[in-house]
Amino acid sequence: MSALIVTAELGARDFAWLDGERRAYFPPERNQLSAHLTMFHALPPSAEGEVRRELARHVGGAPPRATVAGLMNLGRGVAYRIVSDELEAIRGSLADHFQGLLTAQDGQGWRPHVTVQNKVEAAEAKALLRSLEAAFRPRPLGISGLGLHRYLGGPWEALGRWSFRGA
Repeated sequence: MSALIVTAELGARDFAWLDGERRAYFPPERNQLSAHLTMFHALPPSAEGEVRRELARHVGGAPPRATVAGLMNLGRGVAYRIVSDELEAIRGSLADHFQGLLTAQDGQGWRPHVTVQNKVEAAEAKALLRSLEAAFRPRPLGISGLGLHRYLGGPWEALGRWSFRGA
């Protein structure tokens, strides 16, 4: 069994925009996923039932407010930086609940982002970053739910989606 991945599910309009950016800038031979906002990269598969219950418990309210606040240089790629105190609170609650099961990556501070380019030469990434920054304006980001996926060595298998009320 492979690791479990938890995502914040993007609203339809924002998903279409960010996925289009990813298809435009990510090397096609390496782009195995749609645009996504990862909250946890590798929860143990043995915790799947508990993860499902916790995700369902956290979507009872309105969708968290979020903003695409800027761009991030990933060294060999570019991402949009996401800011959301409400989504941070949900992730913090989940991290507290799964304490002891988190990998080092998931246990350290979270830097929410949506990657639109990765695994390119640094100069190509810098050029895209400059180009995107020239026209960038912060904008609201729709978060419609929480998602659970299984890592399959590249692609992911969707296991479930829990929508926020009103999403």
